[in-house]
Amino acid sequence: MAKDFRENVFQGRSVLAEKDFSAAELEYLIDFGLHLKTLKKMGIQHHYLEGKNIALLFEKSSTRTRSAFTTAAIDLGAHPEYLGQNDIQLGKKETTSDTAKVLGSMFDGIEFRGFKQSDAEILARDSGVPVWNGLTDEWHPTQMLADFMTVKENFGHLKGLTLTFMGDGRNNVANSLLVTGAILGVNIHIVAPKELFPTQETQDLAKKFATESGAKLLITDDLDEGMKGSNIVYTDVWVSMGESNWEQRVNLLKPYQVNMEALKKTGTPDDQLIFMHCLPAFHNTDTKYGEDVKEKYGITEMEVTDEVFNSKYARQFEEAENRMHSIKAMMAATLGNLFIPRV
Repeated sequence: MAKDFRENVFQGRSVLAEKDFSAAELEYLIDFGLHLKTLKKMGIQHHYLEGKNIALLFEKSSTRTRSAFTTAAIDLGAHPEYLGQNDIQLGKKETTSDTAKVLGSMFDGIEFRGFKQSDAEILARDSGVPVWNGLTDEWHPTQMLADFMTVKENFGHLKGLTLTFMGDGRNNVANSLLVTGAILGVNIHIVAPKELFPTQETQDLAKKFATESGAKLLITDDLDEGMKGSNIVYTDVWVSMGESNWEQRVNLLKPYQVNMEALKKTGTPDDQLIFMHCLPAFHNTDTKYGEDVKEKYGITEMEVTDEVFNSKYARQFEEAENRMHSIKAMMAATLGNLFIPRV
């Protein structure tokens, strides 16, 4: 029997964690995002979700995720409805399951950005519509699609490159980079103090995928060892949303700041080296946070220096824009009834 290319393996699926997708599926979404970016730049409409209604649930504040989902939905012809923490009863006056059933009866898809991964899973289980994880305490799949889209855009390929994450090696971004890189065949180095290494469970999961893809994983507190051979140097804030242990983190992570000396440790030619950050970044004192940090801890830069942030290596704003294009690809693939061959 001839293969039916009208089958869409994404249709109706939720995107809750990168570990739920194969390398081929992730690469399809990355390439689709690059295609939609080209269409956007050329002014070619792509209303794959015409007439759809999208609920945007935000327990956590956001600049990039909210903006990306809103503009992506509108570009696809859908109507986004923002529901902030003061607009929803999630886990307060009603159960997450009850909220899921109500929203699923009214909306065609749901974005969720919150604290608990279990809430995203309940929404997906009980709503009956695709749910897209805009960030939880465990995973950040929409960030990963944009990140590896940015990497492919800069290098033309993914497999065999080396991405090094410096900083809090157990936060959701580090978890996601470790596992997603392992799935895609990208070598991942986590350079962090031992107290902030990824959990053994996350390491074991990444190792399983790396065995299949050939990716090489390294988790170390040694900067010289961890930075060597890196093509992409990546960092995130030292204190994640919902945490308050600033003094402990600043003291622990000072040696793991991304600065020019750290980039030189890679030994990588300039044309094969980039810097990435999922933002926001505390690279100077031009914000209220920055002023507070300077006053309390006597430093003007945290996870990345202003010199690196504004250098020729920096790709964080390209990365931020790609949140919109990759989210658009994800939403269209899972909700747009597109003709996609099995990947």
